[in-house]
Amino acid sequence: MSRKAVFFDADGTVCDIKKGVPDSAVRAITQLVENGHQAWLCTGRSRAFVPWYLEQIPFTGMISACGATIEKNGQRLFNREMPADVAQKSVEILRKYGLVPVMEGADYMYYDKDEYTTEVNWYRDLITEALGQKWKPIAGNESCLRINKISAKMTDGCDDQQAVRELSSWYDVIRHENNAFVGTTIEFVPKGCNKAVGIAAVCRLFDIPWEDTVVFGDSNNDLSMFEYAATKVAMGNASQKILELADHITTDMFHYGIRNGLEVLGLIRGDHV
Repeated sequence: MSRKAVFFDADGTVCDIKKGVPDSAVRAITQLVENGHQAWLCTGRSRAFVPWYLEQIPFTGMISACGATIEKNGQRLFNREMPADVAQKSVEILRKYGLVPVMEGADYMYYDKDEYTTEVNWYRDLITEALGQKWKPIAGNESCLRINKISAKMTDGCDDQQAVRELSSWYDVIRHENNAFVGTTIEFVPKGCNKAVGIAAVCRLFDIPWEDTVVFGDSNNDLSMFEYAATKVAMGNASQKILELADHITTDMFHYGIRNGLEVLGLIRGDHV
């Protein structure tokens, strides 16, 4: 078998913000790499928000912020940031229409805790804990925000459609299904930037044939990579759009979804207990 490059989404695929990464996923990806294949994290999270429980997995490299940042073996190869004036204007537009800005960068995430409360997002404190010193307030940093993307949180009565219209000249928009983990979040990603673009760049940089690309994912920010890759594996908890594009559907992460999916593809052996 040719060596494969397998790209894994993070949330809902290999990790949960409360429970971390299942041991079975760590073992399966470790075995994948030991078998000579490449394992890449390909996440919507910014690089600043890749915590210890993802760092423990022996990934070959990471594509973060929906393709805006790329690194291999700990070395940052690419990092696309929005101009500081655009980032500042974005905050103003989101607030004008009743959305809460969470500004995501490779080195820091920015949000104001009195605005981005646990009522807006129940796992806000988990994010803050995971970030540690990589959290900064927007207040006082408005003119020097270094960001790759935005996760805007919708609130009751917000005019999200108008906000999207006014920001659409700078960003591509990802909306999530209402029953998804991030169902009240709108992601704003730099124009022309997505997970597929990140994967294609990695393939060019490291001479990976397209036919050897494999993706695992569950949510709508995985759509671009599911439309691009040669082989697509949907988690059992995946959105309907992802399920429709999948070549294989595995179980969810807490029912050995990564292990089962890699076994079906013949990339690891099913000799576990």
